[in-house]
Amino acid sequence: MGRFAGRVVVVTGSGRPKGLGQAILQRFADEGAACVVSDVGSAGEGLATSADVLEVVADLEGRGADVLFQPCDVADEGQCEALVAAAVARFGRIDVLVNNAGIGFVMKPLLETSGADWDRVLDVNLKGAFLASRAAARQFISQGQGLDGIAGRIINIASQAAKSGFPHMAPYTASKHGMVGLTRSNAVELGPHRITVNAVCPNHVTTGLGEAQNAYFSKLLGFDSVDAYLANMKARNPLGRPGLASDTAAACAWLASVDAVYVTGEAINVSGGEEMH
Repeated sequence: MGRFAGRVVVVTGSGRPKGLGQAILQRFADEGAACVVSDVGSAGEGLATSADVLEVVADLEGRGADVLFQPCDVADEGQCEALVAAAVARFGRIDVLVNNAGIGFVMKPLLETSGADWDRVLDVNLKGAFLASRAAARQFISQGQGLDGIAGRIINIASQAAKSGFPHMAPYTASKHGMVGLTRSNAVELGPHRITVNAVCPNHVTTGLGEAQNAYFSKLLGFDSVDAYLANMKARNPLGRPGLASDTAAACAWLASVDAVYVTGEAINVSGGEEMH
């Protein structure tokens, strides 16, 4: 029996092996939670395939978790409502929503970034967090407070790019800055309902998406190889390494725990000291 036994955790964008979403669910599964895997599946760039989802589900089940997969395009209002409804139909409640779904593979100079690029990133990264949060908050309010006095937890996966600017990623950086604003606004509004809302801001993590970013930025910044780029990243980090998916997962687990019942509206850096504001 772990500290999240009896809890139900929904993580958007969690259907890809070695992604942040999977790592977050692994942490909650290892501590006893029921897990809702959610992603949008396609053969397209950056999207989960059915084989990906099956691998993630099988891994969580192997850890002893009760698992539901519910497909969801977070940019679609109806699908966000259906995600929460499916979780409640299966488990009777939800306790934690982690807004992890995001697009980070649109990397272009500002002058080459189209309106369609902007809309695509903002629709998933920011509008998606808004729609999923609203759907979850409605459920949290209707089901009332849990044993720890909290009706629900919303955790937004922002980024170091929520605090600092990055070249060739204007839509992504804007969306993550916006996510911090959404976090703060929702924390104020939902606090009286005993719902906490926080953001986690990791530095670079080499997931599948991170690998694409490594390849792009190593060339952009003039490094001879991806290895040289990663070595430089390691050297300038106060703790001497890039982030791991497990670092972000640990922060999410703490924010969902009884120890964080009085923490809301925060955007917590998980960056080894690389980001300090």
